[in-house]
Amino acid sequence: MTEASGVIFDMDGVLVDSYQAHFDSWRMMCDEWGLVMDEHDFARTFGRTSREVIRQLWGDRITEDRVIATLDARKEALFRDLLRRDFPMMSGAVALIDRLHQAGFRLALGSSAPRENVQVVLDQIGRRDVFQVAITGDDVTRGKPDPQVFLLAAERLGVSAARCMVIEDAPLGIAAARAAGMRCVGLVSSGRTAEALCEADLVIDRLEMLDVPAVQRLLGLRVAG
Repeated sequence: MTEASGVIFDMDGVLVDSYQAHFDSWRMMCDEWGLVMDEHDFARTFGRTSREVIRQLWGDRITEDRVIATLDARKEALFRDLLRRDFPMMSGAVALIDRLHQAGFRLALGSSAPRENVQVVLDQIGRRDVFQVAITGDDVTRGKPDPQVFLLAAERLGVSAARCMVIEDAPLGIAAARAAGMRCVGLVSSGRTAEALCEADLVIDRLEMLDVPAVQRLLGLRVAG
């Protein structure tokens, strides 16, 4: 490829099937603090930063930044403990990462998750050195659907937004990718339906359905071979 092209992976629901671990960690934290989150609340806020979720769901009761930060840290620590005990890697993730890397794509991770969560996932999948950039919730001030996370990833990759493709599993993430001016693949994952991802350029049921030629076609590149 004469001009650099990039692929930006969301993390939750794309590299790791973390839906249940996130829900369980929220409920564990809520039990400790006398709060309530049902699956509807969880599904409609999935993809936002934990602090945004806390303000959205319980902002009338929890107003102090110090308390919000405490709840945020506790929820994410519980989540990491769950992942370390049982890591649910997404099928086909490592193989796709390797194929894209070998084809010359620059790879980034773009997530609203805390840096510590991202480090745990990259260590578990064993591909930390392949990702040239990892943007986390600690690097941005606005969560998805704001495009900040993806635009920052493209900037640090040295790739124009028009030459970037995002792989996402959440409607908020797809909206962020489109707002960034990037192509987007929607991946059906736990708690998600194909219908909910209909704004993506391509919707797939599993990562094994995505290959290098498909990415090249989505980006308007010449298909190799």
